[in-house]
Amino acid sequence: MSRNIETSPRAADKNRRGQSVLLFVTLAVPLIFGLPALLFDMSLVYIEQNKLTASTQAAALAGAEAMGQAGATSATVNAAATLYGSTGTNKNASSFLPGATMVTGYPAMSCLSTLENSFDIACYGPSNTNALVVKQQASVPLYFLRMFGASSVTLTSMATAAMRGASASPFNVAIILDTTRSMNDLDSDSNCNSTRISCAMAGVQVLLKSLSPCPSSRASCGAATNGNVSNSVDRVSLFVFPGVTALTNQDDYNCGSTAPTTVPYSTPFPVTSTYQITNFASDYRTSDKTSSLTTSSNIVAAVEGTSGTPCMHVVGGYGTYYAQVIYAAQSYLVTEQASYPNSKNVIILLSDGDATATCTLSVLGVCTAGAMIGASTTSGTYPSSVQECAQAVTAAAAAATAGTRVYSVAYGAEASGCTTDTSPAITPCQTMQHIASSPGFFFSDYTATGGDSTCISASQPTTSLNQIFQVIAGDLTVAKLIPNGTH
Repeated sequence: MSRNIETSPRAADKNRRGQSVLLFVTLAVPLIFGLPALLFDMSLVYIEQNKLTASTQAAALAGAEAMGQAGATSATVNAAATLYGSTGTNKNASSFLPGATMVTGYPAMSCLSTLENSFDIACYGPSNTNALVVKQQASVPLYFLRMFGASSVTLTSMATAAMRGASASPFNVAIILDTTRSMNDLDSDSNCNSTRISCAMAGVQVLLKSLSPCPSSRASCGAATNGNVSNSVDRVSLFVFPGVTALTNQDDYNCGSTAPTTVPYSTPFPVTSTYQITNFASDYRTSDKTSSLTTSSNIVAAVEGTSGTPCMHVVGGYGTYYAQVIYAAQSYLVTEQASYPNSKNVIILLSDGDATATCTLSVLGVCTAGAMIGASTTSGTYPSSVQECAQAVTAAAAAATAGTRVYSVAYGAEASGCTTDTSPAITPCQTMQHIASSPGFFFSDYTATGGDSTCISASQPTTSLNQIFQVIAGDLTVAKLIPNGTH
């Protein structure tokens, strides 16, 4: 007897579940194997993008730093940026990417008004620029995603850097100003058109507005004690020559009608006299985020006053002899650096460069009356009334050897002078040039009234005192990254 065998509903359901599992497995296999493949390739892309971004930022910083160097050109800027990019011959080996290229039109230099107007970073780079934009691209090969038709992906990265603005190191800055009587003369050139001392003071104001009184991370520098805020960064002191009595140096910053009492360039220099007008201070601004000067600061009062008129007096009376003030400033710098071991020392000397101090009476080769009491009248070695310009060069060289960066600003240096220097002869312009510890640290406003038109700085062609001090301030900072799209 036969029986019809029918498929039970339970068996049919089991078959359907088996088919569903087979379908799921069939669909899931590509996903199971494709997801790790996707993760591998995406991880590779992420790593390579980070490399490209890092090298692009490094290239922008390197190129921007090169922009502010003496004698910089478009070629030197491009070369510096390329060296630190992701291309073949580079100094950034960890970010090397095969096939990476600089996008056409980059590196691109520009003058950004935001940097110029808000942060006082003047456009003094090649072709009057102050920022650099770098854009790179690289083709990154894919591996597992090739099965989906994607063999590679093109990555791009862009970075912008200002050529100056980031603090490089705390600095102790000694500003030495010529306050001989010639600084009361009118400088009628288009750069200033005022008395020489007023033009010089305006330049120092630019410097103080650009240095860092305290870390940029602080909204306020806080209260100052004896002219210094806590965690000070750049400390500045003002020196003049000829020197003054220690009891009257305050007359150069208290804005009174009384002028300080000047003293001869004596040897030894009396302890009752000084070349230093203001102590090293960091209270010239309330924070690194503001450019307004603090009028309660002694150094600000000296160069700006409370109403825009500098309190600094020009008395003179003993001619020019700046070897002694250079030695004095360097001595103060050494002491200041001992209190701030991580700081670096800087001297900025502004003068016409012509040493004119005279001895009116000498006994047995030693000056006994006049501007050089106690100095030799025959040796030519400091202190001496002979070879006065050469002695200044020697003093500056000694400071440079000790690690001090020496800037010199020839302000209307004349074609002739340094009459005490005969073997070898030297001009005021050459004196100022040799005082600078590097060719890039020599500046000249030869357009000033009476200046020698041939006294030109090959490395720093600007002649405006304001811009000269802006360049010096910028030289004490380094390049920094800024947001892309900054105008």
